[in-house]
Amino acid sequence: MAETTGLNHLGLAVKDLDRTTDFFTGVLGWEEQARDESYPRNSVTDGKLRLTLWQVDHAGLVNDFDRRANIGLHHLALGVQSEEDLTRLAQRVKDFPGVVIEFMPETVGKGPRKHMMFSEPGGIRLELIWQGA
Repeated sequence: MAETTGLNHLGLAVKDLDRTTDFFTGVLGWEEQARDESYPRNSVTDGKLRLTLWQVDHAGLVNDFDRRANIGLHHLALGVQSEEDLTRLAQRVKDFPGVVIEFMPETVGKGPRKHMMFSEPGGIRLELIWQGA
């Protein structure tokens, strides 16, 4: 039986947050959900799928995506059913050889949501997230 509950959201690193947001909302009719200028990031949805768009840092060299040269996306978030499942899976993830933990489960904002971030052995950045009670 699978330990995760499907796609929670897909995080994409984008070159221009405003242009990408405008494309999804203006061209595709998606709805803007949650903008945070301090990061900066924005969430957009079509009512079924949610994308979190993350502005890349232009202070350094920014490389365009190259499907033949880049590994993965910003991150892939996978939902879990309970806080207990998150805690249990976090330990299993931590103990798996080659995993690099970014942070163990912690509260998102003011909670009750909790999440953790890590890179799997192949270098893909993943998030496990419990949506809260």
